[in-house]
Amino acid sequence: MGTWAGVLALVAVATAAQAQDSADAQSGAAVHITLPDGRVARAQAVPEDRGNTQAEASPADILRAASAGYTSGNYIIRATRWSENDEKEYSQFIAELGESGCTNVNRCLHDPRNPYRGSDPAGLVFRADCADLPYYLRFYFAWKRGLPFSFANEVEPRGRTRDMRYTAAGNRVASRLFPAGYNGYAVLDYLRDVISSASYRIHPELESPQQDFYSPVISTKSIRPGTVVYDPNGHLITVWKVERNGRIHYMDAHPDYSVTRGFYDVRFVRSSPGMGAGFKNWRPQILEGATRQADGSYTGGRIVMAANKAISDYSLEQFFGNGKRPAEDRDWASGGFTLNGERIGYYDYVRGQLAGGTLLFDPLREIGDMVDSNCDDLKYRGAAVDLAIAAGIQKRAQPDQLPANIYGTEGDWEMYSSPSRDARLKTAFKETYETTRRFVEMAKKGDTKLSYKGKNIAADMLAVYDAHAARCTITYQKSDGSKISFGYEDARRRLFEMSFDPYHCIERRWGAKGDELKTCQDGSVKQAWYEAERPLRNQIDRAYDTRMDFTLSELKQPGPGRGIAAPPETDVRSWLVREARTRAARR
Repeated sequence: MGTWAGVLALVAVATAAQAQDSADAQSGAAVHITLPDGRVARAQAVPEDRGNTQAEASPADILRAASAGYTSGNYIIRATRWSENDEKEYSQFIAELGESGCTNVNRCLHDPRNPYRGSDPAGLVFRADCADLPYYLRFYFAWKRGLPFSFANEVEPRGRTRDMRYTAAGNRVASRLFPAGYNGYAVLDYLRDVISSASYRIHPELESPQQDFYSPVISTKSIRPGTVVYDPNGHLITVWKVERNGRIHYMDAHPDYSVTRGFYDVRFVRSSPGMGAGFKNWRPQILEGATRQADGSYTGGRIVMAANKAISDYSLEQFFGNGKRPAEDRDWASGGFTLNGERIGYYDYVRGQLAGGTLLFDPLREIGDMVDSNCDDLKYRGAAVDLAIAAGIQKRAQPDQLPANIYGTEGDWEMYSSPSRDARLKTAFKETYETTRRFVEMAKKGDTKLSYKGKNIAADMLAVYDAHAARCTITYQKSDGSKISFGYEDARRRLFEMSFDPYHCIERRWGAKGDELKTCQDGSVKQAWYEAERPLRNQIDRAYDTRMDFTLSELKQPGPGRGIAAPPETDVRSWLVREARTRAARR
């Protein structure tokens, strides 16, 4: 989540103020201001250290002050609801941004594929991280089209938690805000400060107040460009394309505002319904009771959100399976998925459903695409590391201890470290290895879900693997200014040597050894930290609820939160070589 003027994370409430009046009067922690449309706003300021709250500015104050800084671009409502055509055009808007190849949020919204770019000042800079981006894009489109958009501007935990982004039982909506009349750029700034991944961590059946999303059925009509996916490990992606074979393409943003792309797969984990993971579509909302002005715009009124039962494609199958629902939420994982009478895994089910009900893999294309995707992720990682180096973080002294949790934090560590990004990258390499072995086993069994007509699938996949890997080159500038390049296989071998710690030299960030490491200027303390962090680098599962604020001496001791002894297997090539030889010998 961003910070307002680098000081406060502002959590604003606009519709549930009365229920809080008594408590607020006793605590003095909130202020109430009437918004232009007559609603009451309550605002609460939460310092970044999550200490005691204190009264600060209300949403109206913030938006009014920020709006004054812009000379044009007020959010004017010109329709009372989103039509079916509006939703189709929103999907097209997202698809165009995805197709553009834009590499950061600012470039995306200034890209020629954005049909509304001409209405934005050329020098304006757009910024959003992973949690912000879905809201940022949805509001931007609504604003430019004059469509109604309200949003949950405060959530609260269901139970005790250290960090609402990782509440075990999830969160609930505490209030909503309809920012009509304010400047659209000011609203974008405000969204960036009140939205975090905690905003998505909501049970799909909670409806009072209504949440911004609903859980859709897994179908070609429902999973489309603009659909959001929430990973309960704290990451958000936006679908921008679904291929005919059911493969989902996504784009996402990062704390440095970069935009990356990839395929939906096991990196985006399932979890209990209370955590609200998985696919999310924007909940329909209607403006009621508004007054239409002479120019066709609307003022006043209130937003009414559609109930789950009123949404034709609302479904809980992604949580409980497409058979009989388990009796209790805690048994969610026992729900099964069946496609064409065959019990299959969740990710295969999604793929099959989005392919129109037929699950079919082309192993040669799949292996090539996975290598290409992994190469892209390595380059995205490189851009993030370069930002840390440019900021000079590696020149600072190593802190005396790690953050409370290396995956879920704030400040420089959130901006410049890469444990979560690296974990997803390592998971992708592991998935490439496991998927390759799976295809070989499917071929041995004559599985009809495999589209392959050759005689030696291992040899053929190896040839494709090598061809795509040969096109991948990673280059970085060492501490002395010289450049070094290496290929895909070398990158894979370095994978668990690459430091996620932003205080380390760029050579260690890229897992250098031998002569390549000689230009690193890290001292003995940083070297000791690098070695002590090795078990954390071996770990691909992100544990957000685990204490990790260890000193160097504590980190060297075995125990919870300190990682694992050995990394998972990722050596696809060696396995394919052995398997290809074995199959050739049997012929």
